[in-house]
Amino acid sequence: MNLKRVNGIALKEYNHIIRDPRTLLILMPILQLTIFGYAMRFEIRHVKLAVRDYSHSPASQDLIRKFGATEYFTVQVLNSYSVTPQMLFNTRQAHAVLTIPPSFAAEKGTDRSLQLLIDASDANAAQLVLTYCQEIIASEYGPDLRRVLDVRPKLLYNPDLKSAYFFVPGLIATILVMICALLTSISIAREKELGTLEQLLVSPVTVSDILAGKIAPYVVLALVDAFLILGIGMLLFRVPFLGSFAAFLFYTLIYVVAALCLGLMVSTIAKTQQVAMMMALGMTLLPTLMLSGFIFPIRSMPWILQQVTYIVPARYFLLIIRGIMIKGNTTLELWHSGAALAAISCVALLVAARRFKLKLQ
Repeated sequence: MNLKRVNGIALKEYNHIIRDPRTLLILMPILQLTIFGYAMRFEIRHVKLAVRDYSHSPASQDLIRKFGATEYFTVQVLNSYSVTPQMLFNTRQAHAVLTIPPSFAAEKGTDRSLQLLIDASDANAAQLVLTYCQEIIASEYGPDLRRVLDVRPKLLYNPDLKSAYFFVPGLIATILVMICALLTSISIAREKELGTLEQLLVSPVTVSDILAGKIAPYVVLALVDAFLILGIGMLLFRVPFLGSFAAFLFYTLIYVVAALCLGLMVSTIAKTQQVAMMMALGMTLLPTLMLSGFIFPIRSMPWILQQVTYIVPARYFLLIIRGIMIKGNTTLELWHSGAALAAISCVALLVAARRFKLKLQ
C-alpha cells in the first residue's frame, strides 16, 4: 500500500464532495434520526373528545374539567344533541364521544354509567384512547371502577381491533406513491442516459405533450395496482369495504396523479436512473411511513412536524381510503382531503413543467 497514492485518492474524493453537495450523505442519517426521534411516539395527544352532558350537574362538570385538564384530550361539549356520534366520526370532528346520562348526578357509591364511543378505524389509537379515559375516571373514582361507575365503551368500525384494518389501507397508500414516483422518475432519467431525450425535445411537441404522454401509461398501471392490492387485502386479510368503489376510484386517481407529478419533479433534478431511484424513494417512503399518520399519530408529533405533514400526499389519502373502506364515507364527506390532494398535484405538475422547460430545452 502506497500512502502517497492513498492520500491523493482521498484528496480527490474530498474535492468531489465539496464541489457536489448532493454527495454529503451525512445529512441524510441526521434527518432520518431527527424524524424518527420525534415522530416515533406511541402515545397520543390532543384526542378530540366530544361530550354529550345530559346531567348538567357539578359532578359531570367536574369530570369534563378533568378530561380537559390533560394534554391527551381536547374537549368539546356539544350544545346540540341531534348530532350523532357517527356524524362526528365520519367528518373527523371527534375521535371519541362521551355521553353522561341524567342519572350521573346521583351520589357517589351508587351505580352510575357512562357511554364511551371510540372511533376504532385506527385500532392502536383506539386502545390508547380507551386506556386514557379509564385512567382519568379511575383518578376520580378510585381504581375499582365497577363498584362506583359502570363504563361501557363501544368501539365503532373495528370492534375486534384487528390490525389489518389499520395497516392494509396504509400499505395501499405507501405502495402506490412509491411505484408512481419511482416509475416516472426513472423513465425520464433513462431517456437522459440513453440520449433519446434530446431527440424527443427537438421533435414538434410541447413540454405539456411530453409530460402528459409520460404520465398517462403510469396512471393506468397504478390504478390496476391499486385494485389488485385492494383485492388482495380484502381476500387475505378480510378487510371490509363499506364505501363506494366509484369514490375509491375517483380519489385514488387524484392520489396517483399527485404521486406521478412528484416523480416528474424528481426527474427534472436527477441525471441518472440510480439517483432518480434514490431521490424518489427518499421523497416518498420515509414521509409516507413517518409523517402521514400511517404508523404514528400526527397529533402526537411536535408542531413543526405537524405542519410538514400538510405537504405529504399520503396524509390525505389515508383519511380517504380508511374512510371509504372502514367507515363507508361518501365523496362529499371526504372532499376536503381530495381538494388538498388536487392542490398538491397541480403545484407539483407546474414545478415539474417549469423545470423541465428551463433545464432540458
